Amino acid sequence: MEIDPFIFRLSIFILSIFVGYYVVWSVTPSLHTPLMSVTNAISSVIIVGAIIAALAGSSEVTFSTSSIFGYAAIILAAVNIFGGFLVTQRMLQMYKKKKDKKK
Repeated sequence: MEIDPFIFRLSIFILSIFVGYYVVWSVTPSLHTPLMSVTNAISSVIIVGAIIAALAGSSEVTFSTSSIFGYAAIILAAVNIFGGFLVTQRMLQMYKKKKDKKK
């Protein structure tokens, strides 16, 4: 009996959701900032691939399927990167020592 490739990939996807959930929620708060930095680095690699996909179409067809998905991936990854930087900056502000107010 052969397993359908769709079922096999779907089961891997569902297992990765559970593993990712437990990995992220078990990280101590002091490691969240480096984790966000790694996530931003991964998103930058996604943007490079999305740019390649957006520009991979032929010059005759302006909006091919790959270019539409490439542009959508660029937008989503850019939102992820900029949001990650904002969250990282906010988390780093929590670790800075508060300046003593002079009376």
